[in-house]
Amino acid sequence: MPITVAPLTEAQIPAAERIFRLAFGTFLGLPEPLDFSGDCAYTRTRWRSDPEGALAALRDGELVGANFAVRWGRFGIFGPLSVHPDLWDQGVARHLLDATMAHFAAWGITDAGIFTFAQSAKHIGLYLSYGFYPRFLTALMAKPVAAPADAAAHACLSALDAGERAAALAACAALTDAIHPGLDLGGEMRAVQAHALGDTLLVRDGDAIVGFAVCHLGPDTEAGSGVCYAKFAAVAPGAGAAARFDRLLALCERFAAARGAAQLVAGINTAREPAYRALLAHGFRTFVQGVAMHRDNQPAFSHPAAWVIDDWR
Repeated sequence: MPITVAPLTEAQIPAAERIFRLAFGTFLGLPEPLDFSGDCAYTRTRWRSDPEGALAALRDGELVGANFAVRWGRFGIFGPLSVHPDLWDQGVARHLLDATMAHFAAWGITDAGIFTFAQSAKHIGLYLSYGFYPRFLTALMAKPVAAPADAAAHACLSALDAGERAAALAACAALTDAIHPGLDLGGEMRAVQAHALGDTLLVRDGDAIVGFAVCHLGPDTEAGSGVCYAKFAAVAPGAGAAARFDRLLALCERFAAARGAAQLVAGINTAREPAYRALLAHGFRTFVQGVAMHRDNQPAFSHPAAWVIDDWR
């Protein structure tokens, strides 16, 4: 049967979640593939964040794969891309990728990147054919939470009124635009608030926002039970960035402790060497690593001057 690609509907989310777990768990050789990712909820979370970017691969009306195109302003990522193992190597992923690239073009995406398995020649070869080049490793890192349980409520986006929240979103967009033109995490920040996935933490110097962290917390998010996951975090570039980054990491840990998380997780591209070394100095250790692939081999914001946490999964 031919493969067609259509928007993923909310009713298809349970089937898409099952295919995602089965595909990744099978690739990694888990004894029980459906146990992959535990009680994290990537599929539903990505769909809720931006249903327009959720894509379904269908064969005779049956869901056989899915992908999620994500826009951070004019920077795009995608994933998790998953295909039922029974249909591997039959072109399903290419149908999904063709539709994903069409979304990027329609959205005006100027730079894009993905995270994939560094050891998989098949994955790297597929994405190379779409213009994505492997560059530096990305480390998924974790540390036990040991900070005092300080809720730091004043630093949370959720504590602000509507006007203050709009101003904070604009300030964070200006901060990321200074790191990389067009980079904007507003969509992620709004989704975290709208769907109670965690919170966005704000680092201030006086009234100025000089750093922020978009954090997922607990089950049915991208964190999982007992985990606070800094999905994206950044501080203003330039003089004093290292000190601001230390403050940001400390704030994330205090927030995690206040919410009862036992572990703080963050991803970092190793091209951002000072930020990577700072995570190591704060006690983070790598538990998984993959490779970041960049469209047209452009560095985007993965370079030593960028004090940014993310992992593009």
